[in-house]
Amino acid sequence: MMADTIAVDIIAKELPDFPELLCRYQRMVFSIAYHFLHDRTMAEEVAQDVFLQLFRALPSIKSEAHATAWLYKVTSHRCIDYARRRHRDLALDEIPEPACRAASGDPLLDRRLRGTVASLPPKARIVVILRYQEELEPEEIARVLDWPLNTVKSQLRRSLKMLKTKLSGVFGDQPL
Repeated sequence: MMADTIAVDIIAKELPDFPELLCRYQRMVFSIAYHFLHDRTMAEEVAQDVFLQLFRALPSIKSEAHATAWLYKVTSHRCIDYARRRHRDLALDEIPEPACRAASGDPLLDRRLRGTVASLPPKARIVVILRYQEELEPEEIARVLDWPLNTVKSQLRRSLKMLKTKLSGVFGDQPL
């Protein structure tokens, strides 16, 4: 009985309360959703859904590291689900540009790259976003998505090949 109380106290000290988790991770969750969906309203809906699920799942979350992994996983899955539920595919011209541009030497290249990533199928897009935007290693992506590591690696290779093919049509023989 005493050991259970001590374990609960340790867990309670490791995991911040819900408002603190919300403040700490809302940018990350929104950023993943926004880069995946390219629509502020839809990204806000996904983020709201993810944090509602976190609130409900909070008793089962063991630590802040567990909460972080849980948020990556649930956000990624919600983005894929949301993209699947959409009734029609958007043309590349219909995808809104992000309001805040990243600092870069070539804004046209950035714009083309964002548009090309947005045109990838949902699974390919989430792998690219988690790897290159969130800087997760393939092992972490495999845990987040509940995929075998080799599946993540092969999906990442296929995704990069698709990007290279799409961009080579734009840039011709220039090295990418």
